[in-house]
Amino acid sequence: MEQAMETRITCRRIYDEPSPSDGTRVLVDRVWPRGVRKQDAHLDEWLREIAPSTELRQWYGHVPDRFAEFRRRYLAELNEPVRQQAARHLRHLARGHDLTLLTATRDVDHSQAAVLALWLGGDATSST
Repeated sequence: MEQAMETRITCRRIYDEPSPSDGTRVLVDRVWPRGVRKQDAHLDEWLREIAPSTELRQWYGHVPDRFAEFRRRYLAELNEPVRQQAARHLRHLARGHDLTLLTATRDVDHSQAAVLALWLGGDATSST
Protein backbone atom coordinates (compact mmCIF):
# COMPACT_ATOMS: atom_id res chain seq x y z
CA MET A 1 0.00 0.00 0.00
CA GLU A 2 1.43 3.39 -0.99
CA GLN A 3 1.73 6.13 1.58
CA ALA A 4 0.33 9.54 0.75
CA MET A 5 3.02 12.09 0.09
CA GLU A 6 3.19 14.43 3.07
CA THR A 7 3.09 18.12 2.24
CA ARG A 8 5.35 20.46 4.17
CA ILE A 9 4.31 24.10 4.55
CA THR A 10 6.95 26.37 6.05
CA CYS A 11 7.81 30.06 6.28
CA ARG A 12 10.97 31.92 5.39
CA ARG A 13 12.18 35.43 4.82
CA ILE A 14 12.38 36.41 1.18
CA TYR A 15 15.86 37.80 1.93
CA ASP A 16 17.18 34.32 2.84
CA GLU A 17 18.95 32.25 0.22
CA PRO A 18 16.56 29.83 -1.50
CA SER A 19 16.88 26.19 -0.52
CA PRO A 20 16.25 23.14 -2.72
CA SER A 21 13.85 21.94 0.00
CA ASP A 22 11.64 25.05 -0.34
CA GLY A 23 9.41 23.55 -3.01
CA THR A 24 7.00 26.15 -4.38
CA ARG A 25 7.91 29.61 -3.08
CA VAL A 26 5.03 32.08 -2.64
CA LEU A 27 5.34 35.64 -1.34
CA VAL A 28 2.37 36.32 0.97
CA ASP A 29 3.02 40.01 1.75
CA ARG A 30 0.71 42.73 0.46
CA VAL A 31 3.63 45.09 -0.23
CA TRP A 32 6.67 44.17 -2.33
CA PRO A 33 9.77 43.78 -0.10
CA ARG A 34 12.30 46.59 -0.05
CA GLY A 35 15.58 46.02 -1.80
CA VAL A 36 14.46 42.89 -3.68
CA ARG A 37 14.45 43.04 -7.45
CA LYS A 38 11.63 40.99 -8.91
CA GLN A 39 14.00 39.09 -11.19
CA ASP A 40 16.15 38.17 -8.15
CA ALA A 41 13.31 37.13 -5.84
CA HIS A 42 13.42 33.38 -6.60
CA LEU A 43 9.70 32.96 -6.12
CA ASP A 44 7.01 31.15 -8.02
CA GLU A 45 4.16 33.52 -7.17
CA TRP A 46 3.23 36.69 -5.34
CA LEU A 47 -0.18 36.09 -3.77
CA ARG A 48 -0.92 39.47 -2.19
CA GLU A 49 -4.65 38.66 -1.95
CA ILE A 50 -3.96 36.32 1.01
CA ALA A 51 -2.18 39.03 3.00
CA PRO A 52 -3.81 40.85 5.93
CA SER A 53 -5.65 44.05 5.12
CA THR A 54 -3.63 47.24 5.07
CA GLU A 55 -5.53 48.44 8.15
CA LEU A 56 -4.69 45.28 10.12
CA ARG A 57 -1.07 45.26 8.97
CA GLN A 58 -0.60 48.89 9.99
CA TRP A 59 -2.34 48.36 13.35
CA TYR A 60 -0.16 45.35 14.15
CA GLY A 61 3.11 47.04 13.19
CA HIS A 62 4.92 43.76 14.09
CA VAL A 63 4.61 44.53 17.82
CA PRO A 64 4.97 41.07 19.45
CA ASP A 65 2.58 41.97 22.30
CA ARG A 66 -0.18 42.47 19.69
CA PHE A 67 0.42 39.13 17.96
CA ALA A 68 -2.40 37.17 19.65
CA GLU A 69 -4.95 39.82 18.67
CA PHE A 70 -3.39 40.16 15.21
CA ARG A 71 -3.70 36.40 14.75
CA ARG A 72 -7.36 36.46 15.82
CA ARG A 73 -8.20 39.31 13.44
CA TYR A 74 -6.23 37.83 10.54
CA LEU A 75 -7.94 34.46 10.94
CA ALA A 76 -11.27 36.30 10.73
CA GLU A 77 -10.10 38.05 7.54
CA LEU A 78 -9.17 34.68 6.03
CA ASN A 79 -12.92 33.91 5.90
CA GLU A 80 -13.49 36.73 3.41
CA PRO A 81 -14.26 35.52 -0.16
CA VAL A 82 -11.16 36.97 -1.86
CA ARG A 83 -8.89 35.39 0.75
CA GLN A 84 -10.80 32.08 0.60
CA GLN A 85 -10.12 31.95 -3.13
CA ALA A 86 -6.42 32.67 -2.54
CA ALA A 87 -6.32 30.02 0.21
CA ARG A 88 -7.81 27.43 -2.16
CA HIS A 89 -5.05 28.31 -4.61
CA LEU A 90 -2.36 27.84 -1.92
CA ARG A 91 -3.86 24.50 -0.93
CA HIS A 92 -3.77 23.45 -4.57
CA LEU A 93 -0.09 24.46 -4.82
CA ALA A 94 0.68 22.45 -1.67
CA ARG A 95 -1.13 19.31 -2.80
CA GLY A 96 1.65 16.73 -2.81
CA HIS A 97 4.41 19.36 -2.90
CA ASP A 98 6.38 21.35 -0.35
CA LEU A 99 5.26 24.97 -0.04
CA THR A 100 7.26 27.85 1.41
CA LEU A 101 5.43 31.04 2.37
CA LEU A 102 7.76 34.02 2.00
CA THR A 103 7.61 37.28 3.90
CA ALA A 104 9.89 40.27 4.35
CA THR A 105 9.14 40.38 8.07
CA ARG A 106 12.17 40.09 10.37
CA ASP A 107 10.28 38.01 12.96
CA VAL A 108 8.84 35.24 10.82
CA ASP A 109 7.39 33.40 13.83
CA HIS A 110 5.17 36.44 14.57
CA SER A 111 4.08 37.10 11.01
CA GLN A 112 1.06 36.53 8.85
CA ALA A 113 3.06 33.81 7.08
CA ALA A 114 3.29 31.82 10.34
CA VAL A 115 -0.44 32.26 11.01
CA LEU A 116 -1.21 31.24 7.44
CA ALA A 117 1.07 28.17 7.56
CA LEU A 118 -0.65 26.88 10.68
CA TRP A 119 -4.08 27.65 9.25
CA LEU A 120 -3.20 25.69 6.12
CA GLY A 121 -2.05 22.78 8.27
CA GLY A 122 1.65 23.43 8.07
CA ASP A 123 4.49 24.21 10.43
CA ALA A 124 4.39 27.27 12.71
CA THR A 125 8.15 27.66 12.75
CA SER A 126 10.30 29.18 10.10
CA SER A 127 12.62 27.04 8.03
CA THR A 128 16.26 28.00 7.72
